[in-house]
Amino acid sequence: MNTGTNKGNLHVDKIAQHWVFKGDGISCVLCPHNCFLREGEVGICRTRANKTGELIALSYGYPCARHVDPVEKKPLYHFLPGSTTYSISTVGCNLRCLNCQNYNISQADFIRDEYVSPKQIVSSAISQNCQSISYTYTDPVVYYEYMMDIAQIAKERGLKNIFVSAGYIHKKPLRQLCEFIDAANIDLKCFDDDVYQRMSGARLNNVLDTLQVLLEEKVWLEITNLIVPGYSDDMAMIEKMCRWLVDNGFAHVPLHFSKFYPTYKLNDAESTRLVVLEQAYQLAKDMGIKYVYLGNVADSNYAKTLCSNCHNLLVERIGYQMIIQGLDAQKCTQCGLKVAGVWE
Repeated sequence: MNTGTNKGNLHVDKIAQHWVFKGDGISCVLCPHNCFLREGEVGICRTRANKTGELIALSYGYPCARHVDPVEKKPLYHFLPGSTTYSISTVGCNLRCLNCQNYNISQADFIRDEYVSPKQIVSSAISQNCQSISYTYTDPVVYYEYMMDIAQIAKERGLKNIFVSAGYIHKKPLRQLCEFIDAANIDLKCFDDDVYQRMSGARLNNVLDTLQVLLEEKVWLEITNLIVPGYSDDMAMIEKMCRWLVDNGFAHVPLHFSKFYPTYKLNDAESTRLVVLEQAYQLAKDMGIKYVYLGNVADSNYAKTLCSNCHNLLVERIGYQMIIQGLDAQKCTQCGLKVAGVWE
């Protein structure tokens, strides 16, 4: 039986989920790329391969990064504030973002190193007093089976699970994942399909489907929109995005606009100007988004959580440090409004 474990020096392959036989090969149906793979071929993600007529999860059990982070770094501002999360990833990604900050691992070819079982990951998280495990850095969609097995054990041990992703995944595997995921931050890269494809090789509607599934499944959700000059800094596009969010039930979902710094294939681009971020911030507020934040900027005023009703200061943040000031039992101490989020 293929289990994805090691016995001594012998590696046993982990059979992947979500694939079908097709002609003289197999088709991976985990994400919308629907990679068709003949014997020996590897998918776009570099982590799923056809070996002897079965789809194998190559990176299962081989994390390339493990760190303890503040949960605010994900970023999640309304989920267990002030707690630490055990962050993990394997190599690989199903997107090809021009601005990838972690391209050294997301675009790396898979190499086996030390095997770490799902039980070991959970034990490490507990031993370091983390309240959650975050699947992050690269895109966890590509190590789906590893994430699922870890998340199930983590839930049994009383830990929360956090999905930090670009959201490029089919609905069926996502709903299966939602049984174990407590919170998510989804990177909504822009609100134009042509730009989406140029930036990352993904399609907008598939990501919007992911947002709607997470909302339906009652997974706590926050959204990040990186504003990249020349790609996603058009205010008409941002207005269209905010209108869609409000019209489709996401008004209380925190929206994080993030500053772009030149990197990877956009190394010669300019950084996002603060005035552009401020325009996006105010536009989102005016459109009816209740909780809007700016990331990667020095001004801590844009990281504060204010009551969406009376504007009382609820949470102050300086860097990744936070102070709860006007929030008691999830309610604003001034007007009594129940504030959206998972606060304890």
